[in-house]
Amino acid sequence: MTDDSPAQPETGFDRLLSFSIPDRDCRGRAVRLGPVLDEILGAHDYPPAIKHVLAEALLVTTLMGGLLKEEDDQLTMQAQTEGGVIELLVCDYRNGELRGYVQHDRERFDALGADTSLESLFGKGFLAITFDIAKTGQRYQGVVPLEGGSLAEAVEAYFARSEQVPTIVTAAIHSNVANCVAAGMLVQHLPEGEEGRERLHARLDHPEWEHVATMARSLAKDELIEQTLSLEALIWRLYHQEREVRVEQGNALSRGCRCTHVHFEEVLARFPKEDRREMANENGIILVDCAFCSKQFAIED
Repeated sequence: MTDDSPAQPETGFDRLLSFSIPDRDCRGRAVRLGPVLDEILGAHDYPPAIKHVLAEALLVTTLMGGLLKEEDDQLTMQAQTEGGVIELLVCDYRNGELRGYVQHDRERFDALGADTSLESLFGKGFLAITFDIAKTGQRYQGVVPLEGGSLAEAVEAYFARSEQVPTIVTAAIHSNVANCVAAGMLVQHLPEGEEGRERLHARLDHPEWEHVATMARSLAKDELIEQTLSLEALIWRLYHQEREVRVEQGNALSRGCRCTHVHFEEVLARFPKEDRREMANENGIILVDCAFCSKQFAIED
């Protein structure tokens, strides 16, 4: 966006948008999830409050996954709890493919009534965010307490504590009987860190970051959800006074469940024969359920 007027093409649903503000040393990601979100959420009969949490988890996983640089790099977000109604939440992103799943105690959830706060759902929880780098085989993981009023706030805390990078994550979820829409934006101050230079991420009050953060905080959730306003136009609305804002469309998004007969055969092949016999039924078939897509696979022992 270097001209005098905003670009107006509709990004539509299920495509990442990347942007940067060079003069402010900042980068960002924005996305609206639609059909791909409905496909993932539709794999299980989740109660509305659980569906809302998973939708937000898929949204922030997409925004963080959009920061990955190389093909086949993977971002995994996992919430583990102690005494929570939600026992496990896991989402991952790789090459524009997104998947997620929630395991919860339905009876305990029904007993909550109207209290569906993050604390009531997760109890004493921890958020683990893992970056798997395909080229080097390295894995980086950070774990922070699952605190705050939303998963977006917990992710902000992760970047502040584990990465020491100032980050703002804004998320909006709208759902009805027919479908669900999740929209969000992530903005970060890029650390410079070269020898002899100030590390920007060590100063949360850096004036360049304060300006970008103030504008990002002004973004209303209704604006994120508003489908007649393209993401490009939304970013222009926030940062049109900047000398230069670079915008680039990223990956198209799809449901990325990787369950196949071949995959499960390879996994089961790692087990000793005695263990596989115990898994098999009377017909010598091992039935494998995929938690992500709710499909069952029959694998011959």
